[in-house]
Amino acid sequence: MSSRSSKPVDGGNLPVPQHIAIIMDGNGRWARRRFMPRVAGHRKGVEAVRAVVSRCAERGVGYLTLFAFSSENWRRPPEEVSFLMQLFMRALEEEVVRLHENSIRLRVIGDLSRFEPKLIDMIRSAEALTAGNTGLNLTVAANYGGRWDILQATERMLKADPARREGFVESDLTPHLAMAYAPEPDLFIRTGGEQRISNFLLWQLAYTELYFTDKLWPEFNGSAVDEAIASFQQRERRFGRTSEQVQAATAAALGAVGRHA
Repeated sequence: MSSRSSKPVDGGNLPVPQHIAIIMDGNGRWARRRFMPRVAGHRKGVEAVRAVVSRCAERGVGYLTLFAFSSENWRRPPEEVSFLMQLFMRALEEEVVRLHENSIRLRVIGDLSRFEPKLIDMIRSAEALTAGNTGLNLTVAANYGGRWDILQATERMLKADPARREGFVESDLTPHLAMAYAPEPDLFIRTGGEQRISNFLLWQLAYTELYFTDKLWPEFNGSAVDEAIASFQQRERRFGRTSEQVQAATAAALGAVGRHA
């Protein structure tokens, strides 16, 4: 799917990213700097999620995808993994009704087979409750990895159409990816100072604008979202074209809007 359809902000000409994807990094370091256990950082990180979801909805972002737990995170200390699973269940219990009241649709992507049946049931119930909502589309990536996504999409494609073994193109595989329902991200944000995408949405981030910040995730709030969007709005997105081609297309689009105003 294309990631080119950013939406104008407040009726103006500056684009708001239609889809923002975020790696929420730095919970443990935030806690450590305050001489607190790592789990305290994860609790504080849930508050940051609330603030970011709220601001994205206010700004007219259509899709927000949060990398909550990667397939590599199982390597963390068992007690931390256990706490994260409990925190996930608690967040579902406490936040889903609020999401539903604000017409936010929740989806969870990733290999859920490693999760406890109770957690899987809670995820499915939350998805079902919010399925008809028409506001922000919130996706949580849990036990997700970009390489896993491409592999599982390939398996699903070949199962659906074994003849594809003889050859296929991008458009054959795309409908089987975990986020086939969403446009590709316009803006990728990573907090915590690291500058890598860490096996997140490898296929989907091909033409995404990247934004890295030293802010730790618990410090990331609505104002930080605004700063990231402002950076995005200064980018020229060419998708393989020249600047002159982009400018000519923009002028033509603005002219068409003026004629129909």
